[in-house]
Amino acid sequence: MSTITYTQRRPSVSLTSQPVYKDALGNDFVPPEFTIKDILDAIPKHCFDRSLTRSLSYVARDLFYAACLFGLATQIYRIPYFPARVVAWVVYGFCQGLVGTGLWVLAHECGHGAFSPYRVANDIVGWILHSSLFVPYHSWRITHSKHHKATGHLARDMVFIPRDVDMYKQSRNISELTEEAPIVTLYFLFLQQVFGWPAYLAMNVTGQKYAGSSMFRLSHFDPSAPMFDAKDFWDIIISDLGILVAGTVAYLGIQKWGWLNFVLYYLIPYLWVNNWLVCITYLQHTDPSLPHYDATEWSFARGAAATIDRDFGFIGRHLFHEIIETHVAHHYSSRIPFYHGEEATKAIRKVMGKHYRQDKTNLIVALYKSARLCHFVEGDDGVKMYRNCNGLGIPSKEQRKTK
Repeated sequence: MSTITYTQRRPSVSLTSQPVYKDALGNDFVPPEFTIKDILDAIPKHCFDRSLTRSLSYVARDLFYAACLFGLATQIYRIPYFPARVVAWVVYGFCQGLVGTGLWVLAHECGHGAFSPYRVANDIVGWILHSSLFVPYHSWRITHSKHHKATGHLARDMVFIPRDVDMYKQSRNISELTEEAPIVTLYFLFLQQVFGWPAYLAMNVTGQKYAGSSMFRLSHFDPSAPMFDAKDFWDIIISDLGILVAGTVAYLGIQKWGWLNFVLYYLIPYLWVNNWLVCITYLQHTDPSLPHYDATEWSFARGAAATIDRDFGFIGRHLFHEIIETHVAHHYSSRIPFYHGEEATKAIRKVMGKHYRQDKTNLIVALYKSARLCHFVEGDDGVKMYRNCNGLGIPSKEQRKTK
């Protein structure tokens, strides 16, 4: 097991003398000065306890939900009216996508070691669940672990790396900042939600850039990709084998039951799973209030605080296993199982104070809001805050120059 070294920060002067930054909406932001030790000491010890039996019970529950939905779907053909059948298939795809996302989250727990104290059990369950959703288990586990070790670090984080203004203009193929029409925002959100997850796995889109490597050499399926070390080789091969097995099963199913059944029973729910994964992870790390840091200002405690908890009601707490509601605590210790996440969150809030962020805005509204407000980051020193080209909140440097 690798050892993580955390940068410890203690204020050498009072917080009132610390630099004050402005977030995208003009609110004051002062980087936190508590340490990872302060956070971990506040969490009750039993929150770190993991139970294989309890975790497996959640897998069994979600598989039961999936089986029930599948059984109901087999009766849709009995509905006499075509429009009613269409509605029924839409409802099935949406609901099965929610259940599939829950199973994905449990595989994510396996990758962190939060599923149980047993590495072999974690890897077997995680490999099966993730492979069934066409996710390379070990490959993603490795890069996701690196994301947790460097959250909010502009040069070392692994996903949803914010761009500076020049990179933003390059991505939009524009030479100067121009306001983005709402329809354009919706267009880019559509691309992100539908294609974002497979694009990240296949080409590391929104991930860290590596000098001398094209996007086609940044695949989670390639053992030689720069995200991996030589010791990871066989883990990547095992992950690819899982995808090969899943693809073979899908192919045989299509041969026996046809493309239409494959699309209705599996592909549409699978696309819903992808949508929720991108939506969840994007909103956990993208908000007008969140900072990013370069190497001079980053610490593990600051990076973990650069995340935000949101609320998705019954879906989030029951079907998604609280991955949305307790994400900040998850970043401070990813070994805490989700069923202790709420208690751990209450404990760390006492230490974090104003630096704990929670937004209960409707998830879809929050998605659009973040897409409109968070285009790129800027800052004169090691602390970077979001800005946008829509004239919302604090104007960027380039916008101020043109006035």
